[in-house]
Amino acid sequence: MFPLHDDNPTQDTSIVVYTLILINVLIFGYQTSLPNFQLGEWIGNWALVPKEFIANPSRQAIALISSQFLHANIFHLVGNMWFLYLFGNNIEDQLGHWKFLFFYLICGAFAGVVQVMTAPMSIIPMVGASGAISGIMGAYLVRFPRARILSLVFLGFFITAIPIPAAVFLGLWIAGQTVYAAMANPNLPGVAYLAHISGFVIGAIAMFLLSKRPKY
Repeated sequence: MFPLHDDNPTQDTSIVVYTLILINVLIFGYQTSLPNFQLGEWIGNWALVPKEFIANPSRQAIALISSQFLHANIFHLVGNMWFLYLFGNNIEDQLGHWKFLFFYLICGAFAGVVQVMTAPMSIIPMVGASGAISGIMGAYLVRFPRARILSLVFLGFFITAIPIPAAVFLGLWIAGQTVYAAMANPNLPGVAYLAHISGFVIGAIAMFLLSKRPKY
């Protein structure tokens, strides 16, 4: 399944979502302009490298944030930014601009820490906004489970668009991530599925707790 759009209108302009997308695109543009010998050093400086983080967490703490703005390739970037745009606007609408930005970065940082703990001796740089965006998706599940997400569904050679409840779409998504995580080796290059799962869980829990707070 691939989500096209939801039926969940917003009340306010998603300033932070649009700004995050712009920053990610600009950084990726700069990244692709670097020659290979500089690119490797630049990624090493700003990506989250588990072994380096474990060795010196205070010095490497900035990588928990900076790594969220780096992407491995154009498909990684476009996929992440599309999911951020689709699910992030409604969560920003609910939380407000500054609280949403804090929520986004904390989900990403938490996801990074969990992934580091699963492979603490890995020297493979971790990059991408997936952990933060997974947190947004977890929050969306809690806050808007009945929203409809028009999705492309691939049935062999047949492709159709079907409105799917967010609870079903996101439930299937996190189930798939869990299966992939069980089969993947976190010490090898590849997708950081455990970061996706942990980001999703912390985002869902945080939104649940925020929704239960009394309003004055």
